[in-house]
Amino acid sequence: MSSLPDVHLCVIQPLGFIHSLGFLDQALYLRHQFDRMGAQVSLAKNRLRHDAINIVLGAHLGFDRSLLSQYDCLILNLEQIGDGGAPVSDEYLALLSRAPVIDYDLRNVRAYSSHPDDVPLISFLNAPYLQAQAPALESRPIDLLFFGSVNERRKRWFDRIESCGLKIASFDSPVYGPERNAFIRQAKAVINCHFYESSRFEQARAFTCLSLGTPLISERGQHTFSPAAYEESVSWIDEDSLEPFFRTVFGTPEWFDQSRIQLDAFSRTDPIEQYADVLAFAAGYRQARGRGHRPTPRQTVSLVHIGSGKDYKLGWFNVDILEKALPDAVLDLSSSLTFPLDIDSPQVGPVRLAAGEVDMIYANNVLEHVPDLPALMTNCLALLKLGGDFVIEVPHERARTAWQDPTHVRALNENSWLYYTDWFWYLGWFEHRFSIAQSSYLDERLSPCGAEQAAFMKLTLRKVETTLHERMVARTMRADFGPDVETDSSAQGVALPEPQAAALGPAGSIQLRSGEIG
Repeated sequence: MSSLPDVHLCVIQPLGFIHSLGFLDQALYLRHQFDRMGAQVSLAKNRLRHDAINIVLGAHLGFDRSLLSQYDCLILNLEQIGDGGAPVSDEYLALLSRAPVIDYDLRNVRAYSSHPDDVPLISFLNAPYLQAQAPALESRPIDLLFFGSVNERRKRWFDRIESCGLKIASFDSPVYGPERNAFIRQAKAVINCHFYESSRFEQARAFTCLSLGTPLISERGQHTFSPAAYEESVSWIDEDSLEPFFRTVFGTPEWFDQSRIQLDAFSRTDPIEQYADVLAFAAGYRQARGRGHRPTPRQTVSLVHIGSGKDYKLGWFNVDILEKALPDAVLDLSSSLTFPLDIDSPQVGPVRLAAGEVDMIYANNVLEHVPDLPALMTNCLALLKLGGDFVIEVPHERARTAWQDPTHVRALNENSWLYYTDWFWYLGWFEHRFSIAQSSYLDERLSPCGAEQAAFMKLTLRKVETTLHERMVARTMRADFGPDVETDSSAQGVALPEPQAAALGPAGSIQLRSGEIG
């Protein structure tokens, strides 16, 4: 392969959804395989890259199909789909039917594709980077370990195992990554039992345990099929052999010896050809779309998210003042800025942030941190289109959430918006201001509530034109006369702004209301 595309692994994680950490196992395995072939590989949470082929893990948790037109994306399906499988959404099935997909089981593919031969299949086998010195199997303190979600099906199996006089250790809260791996290395074996009646073999759990040097004891159901590498590497049990295995085989010297043989066999497995095929598939897809061989055109930003980090919004232009938040651009909207701003973002590519071009700005628990809030509000007003919305969530001053962060510089209440709506002239605004389009209170669980229980305020400020009356008030209240007024003898008067033409009556006569003239 003469030219390898950069590969970006994107793990989808809805805000606060801890179980997305479970995709790290597969993401790190893909990174290992593509690294071996010389590809440049990056890994991030919720972030896509315009200059790479993106492999998306966890897309069933929410992935906007429109992003496929902006980015080169392959969807890695890790869900069990089909009869007896996971209840995935219609939107996810539609995504799989339209996007290029990678899968681990042909039976999944048949549930969403009429051309299953076009979907590359991969296996998760030995991960050499997980190998480390571990205690001898006989001396490990945990007899049996289980990690994962427990439903009634699994609970019945565990009850049967424990009736054989054994104890299954498990976590009382979700644990993933290196912290979980440390416990796996302390277990004599990990038990694997199918969650769904579809009984697809859980390769993600299996390859991690075996690569860490811990035996795997797995249920084999009527519909369980596994890659050949697992046939001689796993201790298989079924409905009939469960009790005999745990009463007479598990924990014997013969079982320990057999487990070491199985672990050694697994350590020699390597699906490199599958991943080479995937990389070739990705390169061909990117080439067919004409990416990488011509400059990416500069696009105008229409959705701006102030903040990044855990709140990164895929499909928006995310700005933050902190580089460690991994925003699309490090940008302080409370600083002195001149629009348009041309920015080259590693995620989004070349973009233009232009005045009057943004449809919506979103700021979730940001404004209480900003030292110069009027400057930020002024820049946001300039960026928004007429009728564009600024959606804001902030702690309410009477709530426990106010001042809880040491970086808070203010508390906010219902009157905090007056300068941006009614008293706009104090900020030097003249032609436009904000109006409150929506306002509500949220409790500590972010559910709508009354003012007495409010932990947060959520409101939508909409950019509107000022009326003739409001402009007269502004000229009256300002220290100067306002814009477009000359103060020397060459003054020629002020032209009526175009948006106010509706105030003119027939033949251009001005319709006056009572009280308009002093």
